[in-house]
Amino acid sequence: MRPKRLPIPPPRRCRDGLRPYHSPVRIAPIARIALLAVALLSIVTACGTTVDPSANAVPAGTAAANASGPRVSNPPVTPASPPGTNLPAFACADASGGKTGVANTITARVGEQPSYDRFVLQFDPIVPTYTVKRQAKPEFQTGASGQTVTLSGTAGALVTVHSATGTSTFTGSNDLIHPEYQLIKEARQTQDFEGYVSWGIGLAKPACMRTFVLDDPARLVVDFQITSS
Repeated sequence: MRPKRLPIPPPRRCRDGLRPYHSPVRIAPIARIALLAVALLSIVTACGTTVDPSANAVPAGTAAANASGPRVSNPPVTPASPPGTNLPAFACADASGGKTGVANTITARVGEQPSYDRFVLQFDPIVPTYTVKRQAKPEFQTGASGQTVTLSGTAGALVTVHSATGTSTFTGSNDLIHPEYQLIKEARQTQDFEGYVSWGIGLAKPACMRTFVLDDPARLVVDFQITSS
């Protein structure tokens, strides 16, 4: 037989005549609840979010591929040479060149340097096919008339371009006279007819030449070499 559980006597009255709150609380069930709460907390902590060790791992072979892969480097860029720093050599021979196409002559000019005198003929949009031929004398035929003109100097050179005209586009003088220059004494347009434009150049004496083309704007440049002899 189970022993009878004796009733818990009520608390005694306080001096003010009131009895304090009384509840037959059992300690053992409370301790079990506390233990159960601790166990649940441990389970929740153990089952929390975990980080997969392989999440931040580098795939096999990737590091090796990055380390051993070919490294592509941009090729070195050679800066463009400004006009007048990378020029052809002088040659005692006739010259030719240019592009196939139609162009307009814009202007002509001459200049002198310590080692050469320069003739420049400017075009738009390209430098067409040209020839530069040396002459023993500064005598040139003019246009379709076939008349001969003699320029200043004792020797000459004839610059001829094909598929060009300056009838409505050329500005400036078409007869450039410079007796003070060492070589170029006169440069005159001798023809602008049926797609041919010619310039005669009177020289103080025969000279070697270098001929080349420049862009922006399109120019044909003819340099005559100055020598001491």
